[in-house]
This record gives sequence, C-alpha cells and structure tokens, in this order.
Amino acid sequence: MAARDDAVMLEVDGHEVRVSHPDRIVFPQAGLTKLDLVRYYVAVADGALRGAGGRPMVLKRFVKGIDREPFFQKRVPENHPAFIDTATLHYARGTSAEEAVVRDAAGLAWVVNLGCLDLNPHPVRAEDLDHPDELRVDLDPMPGVDWSQIVDVAMVARDVLEDHGLVGWPKTSGSRGIHLLVRIAPRWEYPQVRLAAEALAREVERRAPGLASARWWKEERGESVFVDFNQNAKDRTVASAYSVRPLPDARVSTPLGWEEVRSRRPEEFTVPTVLERFAERGDAHAGLDDAVGSLEGLLALADELGPAERAPRGASRGEGSGRRVSSMPLIEVARTETRAEALDALERWTASHPDAAARLAPADVLVDGMRGSSSLWYRVRVNLQHVPEGERPGQEPLLADYDPWAGRG
Repeated sequence: MAARDDAVMLEVDGHEVRVSHPDRIVFPQAGLTKLDLVRYYVAVADGALRGAGGRPMVLKRFVKGIDREPFFQKRVPENHPAFIDTATLHYARGTSAEEAVVRDAAGLAWVVNLGCLDLNPHPVRAEDLDHPDELRVDLDPMPGVDWSQIVDVAMVARDVLEDHGLVGWPKTSGSRGIHLLVRIAPRWEYPQVRLAAEALAREVERRAPGLASARWWKEERGESVFVDFNQNAKDRTVASAYSVRPLPDARVSTPLGWEEVRSRRPEEFTVPTVLERFAERGDAHAGLDDAVGSLEGLLALADELGPAERAPRGASRGEGSGRRVSSMPLIEVARTETRAEALDALERWTASHPDAAARLAPADVLVDGMRGSSSLWYRVRVNLQHVPEGERPGQEPLLADYDPWAGRG
C-alpha cells in the first residue's frame, strides 16, 4: 500500500517495511529500481540469511548511486525497527559499535532500503562474538590472471581443505574472484582462525607454485591468485552469498556446486538470472550448516610449516620511520578519493612516461582500494621491476594527494 511521499509499505514475514523512493533507478544498465532490489533479497532470503543472518553486519551504503563511493556505517541507526537485533562489537583498536543483526527477510528489506547493495557480515554469530564459526578463503586474482587459473587454485584449495578435514563451499565473489566458505566449530578465537587460514594459503602456494600466492605484499605476487588469509582477521568483513555487487550489470555473489565451478563465469550471475536460478534449484549451499569441521588439522599444518616469512622492514626506529621497505622498485603515483580519479592519475602518469609504461606487465600496476575512517580511498603505485634500472622514472610529487583523515581528530 502507499505511504507518505513516494514510499511504499511492504509486508514481509509479518512485519511492515517502509521502502522510500521505490522507483529510483539503482542500476541504469540493468533497469533495476530500489524496489526491485528489495524484492530480490526477499525472494532469495533463505540463501542470503544462510550467509548473513544472525551475524553483526557493517552497513555499506550506496546513498549516491553505484558510480559513487559508498560509506561504511558500523553503528546501527537509532531508529531501527524492533525486528532488527543488535550486537556490540569491540574492535582491535579499542573502539566499539552496536551493529545491526538481521534475522529474517524483513531485516534484509530494511538494510536494502538504507542503500545497502551487498551484505557485509562478520564471521561470528551475535551470540558468540569472540569465536568465528566461518573460515573465509578469498581467491583474489592479480591483473592478467584469467578465470581458468582462478579455478585451478580453487581446486587446489578444496583439496587442501579436504586433506585437513574441512569442506569448502564455493561462490563467485561477484567481481573477478572466488570465495570458499568453511563452517567451523566456534572453538577458536580470531588469531587462531587467521593462523589456520594463513597455513592453508601457504600450502596452496606450495602445491601450486606460480599459480597461487600467499605473499601479503601485492607487488610481490606477480600474475598469481592471492589466497587472502587476512580476511579472517578481526574486524574484516566480506560480501556474503547472494550479495548484489555495485557493477553495471547488477552482478551477484552466487553459491555454486563444485561441478559448476569450471564451466560457469561470474558475469552469468546477475539479479534476474539468480532469481530464476534460485526459483528453479534453491540454494546451492543448503548443506553448508551441516558441514561443521575442526581447525585442528590446519593448526597442525601451521606448526609443521613454521613461522611465515616476514616482510623486510625499513630503517630502525632511531634512523627512520621503521616502515616496511619493499624489495621491489615501487613508485607511488597518487592518492585519491575515488577510483575514477585514481585511473585518471594513472593515465596522466602513463602519458608522461610512455617508454616505461610500455614495459609494464598487468600486475605491475597497483590500484588499491584502502579503507578510510568510513569510506574507501585509492592508492596508485607502479612496480618498475620490468623497466631497466637506468630507464626507471623516479619518485615524483603525487599527481593527487587525498587525505582521508583530513579534519578528523
């Protein structure tokens, strides 16, 4: 039924949910409105709640559209409805926030109305905030890596998990990579879960040299798939299953069966196609909660592998900043507020240094989204490893020098 201004009221799971500006176009290319997205999440709620339900969630709000940077809201709005639960998380840096906990389809509709496209839950349940029940394997391809290489690494990761008594459930990330979700008993704290994930990454790299990398520093990975173990650190979140990603085609992070991983492609899964798929076959991860495993095997592997190699450090505190010094010939080009500005700065640098730019491999260009206080900012760097030493441009003044913390205490 109609509500004030142009809002509509939907009845979802016995609750009334107000949807403001229902006809606002969110995905122009796909022709999807805000109300279309609300109805999408209600339709796939069984699967979306399997990934995000009952977990504290960071609200990633695209209030200015998919072509603008979102802002991250940890604290639940004060006027949240009664069907939204909350949980107070204490962060590693000493702060805390009361975050939203969604438990039903009405909660999904409510967060979408706030401007959330993807769902970003923590790997813990609201009832036990100190012991994750999910280990997350993020297979993140470097530039120049094709889908077949990502799949090969996913298969190796599946074997490593199985060899250590765990089951990996694959899904597309909704961008270029693959996520593997692993249900674990909530017995271990964050540092142990991260250590287990790091051991997994190192073993995948050992079994698939050149294809996979466990190196934390991006410039050292080459054209490989990074097995991102740090997604298991405290305070980190990833887009959960059935999340709609901010790409023009309204792409969806979609659960797959292992028999589909090699033959399907991320671009096949969009809001319309996932709605049809879900109606026909339901959730490919329906058995995920029944496959709870133990980290003992991976933690034993961590002991067997020994301490991971640490990155080289800079000068001692008495002689310099003490910050890490890369082993690669890196230069920084820009720091920007938006990705479009970052790409513009990169284009200007390329135009100024055409000979060096012509020698760069795809993985030598590093455009990284960095988490600021409440939003992303972007850092542009270039690895000159493939440029002869005598022809390498030096470090120049940044083409843009955005400070994401300017004006904040």
